[in-house]
Amino acid sequence: MSESFEMIAKTFQGLEEILAEELTALGADDIQIGRRMVSFTGDKRMMYKANFCLRTAIRILRPIKHFKAKDADEVYARIQEIPWEEYLDLNKTFAVDAVVFSEEFRHSKFVSYKVKDAIVDYFRTKTGKRPSVRINKPDVLLNIHIAQTNCTLSLDSSGESLHRRGYRQEAIEAPLNEVLAAGMILMTGWRGECDLIDPMCGSGTIPIEAALIARNIAPGVFRKGFAFEKWADFDAEMFDEIYNDDSEEREFAHHIYGYDNNPKANEIATHNVKAAGVSKDVTLKLQPFQQFEQPAEKSLIITNPPYGERISTNNLLGLYQMIGERLKHAFVGNEAWILSYREECFDQIGLKASQRVPLFNGALECEFRKYEIFDGKYKEFKSQEGEGEGRRKEGEGFKSREHKEFKPRREGGEFRREGGDFHRDRKEKRAYGEEYQRRRESKAPREFKGNREPLIPEKKEEKVEEGV
Repeated sequence: MSESFEMIAKTFQGLEEILAEELTALGADDIQIGRRMVSFTGDKRMMYKANFCLRTAIRILRPIKHFKAKDADEVYARIQEIPWEEYLDLNKTFAVDAVVFSEEFRHSKFVSYKVKDAIVDYFRTKTGKRPSVRINKPDVLLNIHIAQTNCTLSLDSSGESLHRRGYRQEAIEAPLNEVLAAGMILMTGWRGECDLIDPMCGSGTIPIEAALIARNIAPGVFRKGFAFEKWADFDAEMFDEIYNDDSEEREFAHHIYGYDNNPKANEIATHNVKAAGVSKDVTLKLQPFQQFEQPAEKSLIITNPPYGERISTNNLLGLYQMIGERLKHAFVGNEAWILSYREECFDQIGLKASQRVPLFNGALECEFRKYEIFDGKYKEFKSQEGEGEGRRKEGEGFKSREHKEFKPRREGGEFRREGGDFHRDRKEKRAYGEEYQRRRESKAPREFKGNREPLIPEKKEEKVEEGV
């Protein structure tokens, strides 16, 4: 049996519980929720799966030392106690990232330098030589987290932030982070049981993440690589099994629609949808929200309108007033979830939210609000719902999170696992985008040599603050 060890999955504030649910479904043990992180235990296979499969994780850390330190010299001394030849050799480059919340340590870069100096001096003392530091794409990336005097030094198994899926070709101004978009969708309880609509989809992040969720396609399939692939103990055969396993993927019987009134956004979204290989599941259209009409099928709206912060609009309050008007007149019998920042914007919607969830979009403390759109008075609607008349019949629509059969629960600090194991018998390789869809339909295999380059080259990388 493989050795089990501690891991930490970092995420955005407000998505911790969703991440814990994902880890439970993945089969992780000892799951405990923290602030902007979820700790768990598992073996090497679990670490690979966590990087490859989790939708709401930003990075997966493997702690190698916990200690207390009151100043930089003590950090230096404790780092030098680590047997560094087990994690690093002279032929590999490394870098140190620091996250500091402490009155004793005021500058994260200074902490990074101290850790770097301790490692370099360790090798210089033992061998007379030193490993090189490389800021961009090092062979080994280290993370030190300091909360007051509590310090944790970890290996970063992810490398580039996991929100960078690899399918995004371009982005409009202030694009929605992929991890946040996936978390919002999972929070509603939607897993593909009905149509999904984003009437202000921008570069298409919500529709694309929804399509991946509906088909249960692992988000890591589009990435060029992970940091653990450069580690000395990397098991290429094990990772190939995980990478090539599509036994958990499923059919999607409904459809996803994305609308926007910006021609450039529509063009960018079209490129991104094609790169993600979900063109069959997502329909994009150049259409302002003012022209939104009642959908023919049961539908769910998830959207992220402008807040007037990073993206400006001429009449912000008027925009939200129009959103409320369209929902009341053209979305009866359905549910809408809206992420926004300003209370006065929500007020203009003119509808009573049945659920409010605090979420951070970058540095902005937002709310994700659920609106149940009904015909008539709210009290009458809730009364009918209580009698069962307003509830969906079995098999219709989708279950919101409060009605899901599974909720993670803590028992002695542990989340109990419920559900089956991850099948590992995939016979063919996955390619990217539209090419991936063609190969899946023809069952043509694709050789994987360990260096996955996207078939559609990335045009531009957007700047997205990780926020953790």
